[in-house]
Amino acid sequence: MNRAALLLALLLAALGAAGCGLGESGSERSAEGVTLRVTEDFGSERVARASEARVPPGDTVMRLLRRRVDTDTRYGGTFVQELEGRAGGAQEGRRIDWFYYVNGIEAEVGAAEFKLSAGDRVWWDLHDWGEAMRIPAVVGSFPEPFLTGYRGKRIPVRIECARGVVRECDEVAERLDRAGVQKTSRAVVSQRDEGAVLRVLVGQWKDIRLDPTALRIERGPEQSGVYARFDATGRRLDVLDPRGRVARQLTDGAGLIAATRQEDRQPVWVVTGTDAVGLAAAAAALEESLLAQRFAIAIENGQAVPAPVTVPGPGTGTTP
Repeated sequence: MNRAALLLALLLAALGAAGCGLGESGSERSAEGVTLRVTEDFGSERVARASEARVPPGDTVMRLLRRRVDTDTRYGGTFVQELEGRAGGAQEGRRIDWFYYVNGIEAEVGAAEFKLSAGDRVWWDLHDWGEAMRIPAVVGSFPEPFLTGYRGKRIPVRIECARGVVRECDEVAERLDRAGVQKTSRAVVSQRDEGAVLRVLVGQWKDIRLDPTALRIERGPEQSGVYARFDATGRRLDVLDPRGRVARQLTDGAGLIAATRQEDRQPVWVVTGTDAVGLAAAAAALEESLLAQRFAIAIENGQAVPAPVTVPGPGTGTTP
């Protein structure tokens, strides 16, 4: 067995073991009902969690929030200021506020206007938005939005594979199928984004970076909402902290699962890596237990690293 194959085997074994310990065990799926998650600091701290077995006719995100969480609003009840005693405002000279996502997509209307649908996963998070005023899509509600879509409508799903990438595309398709997402199509990664399809790009970064939506990741969180960025060669992956500083610098065997979006187009997910080993590790990490409550994840030595990195770890380059 050559070195690359050995490293890949070790990474996949580590990911298999980590699936029981990272993220959250168990599924949140509620085919007819709705789930609510409230967190702080990019999902690093849980504040509240609830579920309801059915969605009342005309129910909204705001009504659900008020039923299940201690809520304080401003501007005539349209702006959420405080949840469970945790308020937005200035913190150490930085602006923090509450943002919400439905099925992993940042909502484009206020919570009082957003009507709920069966199966929706609602996620509120209190975080610093100094580096990214918008984070248009996150991975932490997987298998949404693949399973039930957005605003009551299912979205066509297409897996777009870099040329020659077969095993990892099969792996991604299998994991989506296991999660209940059965109707997917396939294509080769191109430089075109029609916008009406929920796309999953699978390939080494150097092979998928020319996709116009994916390329935004190289430009940092201000452009993509993803707190990780590849260099132009695709051989280095910088994982950032909430202030946009490099917290981890990854090279060989590094993977990434992230989502982004342009304007009103459907989200684009990337399952990618710095090399073949990193790509395989990312494909193997497409699991609810690893993605739950994460905005994006990098893979380092078989371990999932949340992006942004909110707690400094080994090898961090973060400075005060």
